[in-house]
Amino acid sequence: MSATDDLLRNNTAYAEAFDKGDLPGPPAKGVAVVSCMDARVVPSRILGLEEGDAHIIKNAGGVVTDDVIRSLAVSQHLMGSREVIVIQHTDCGLVRLTDDAFAERMEEAAGQRPDWSLQAFTDLEQSVRDGVERIRTSPFLPNTESVRGFVYDVATGRLAEVG
Repeated sequence: MSATDDLLRNNTAYAEAFDKGDLPGPPAKGVAVVSCMDARVVPSRILGLEEGDAHIIKNAGGVVTDDVIRSLAVSQHLMGSREVIVIQHTDCGLVRLTDDAFAERMEEAAGQRPDWSLQAFTDLEQSVRDGVERIRTSPFLPNTESVRGFVYDVATGRLAEVG
């Protein structure tokens, strides 16, 4: 049995008790969350969210990339979100990497360098500030008054706002 098979059994149990099929697509709390894909970072648990409450956008590092802006544009223009929360975290793997080293690793594994950048960073709080600023200054996002950034401490479970 694979981990996927185990997860599919979990889904069967979830579906048997599922009673939220009538939730609307727009986020009930009007919030979109951008966070790292790290398995220790679960925005719904960290923020006490339920299905239907918020859009959750996850990627490596919780970096605000072009694709994050694309997803936020859909969230705001088509689904009515008004606030954005950016969450990065302590002990993030992107702090220990460089774009060049990762590109070399990909070239060794795949025979070519990726046409995208890893967007590694050395200063976690500055990375959060950069992401918040990129959202606030995007011409594609109409709702930029409430954009806040946080560092999640994987050792304590606490969020600390980055000013």
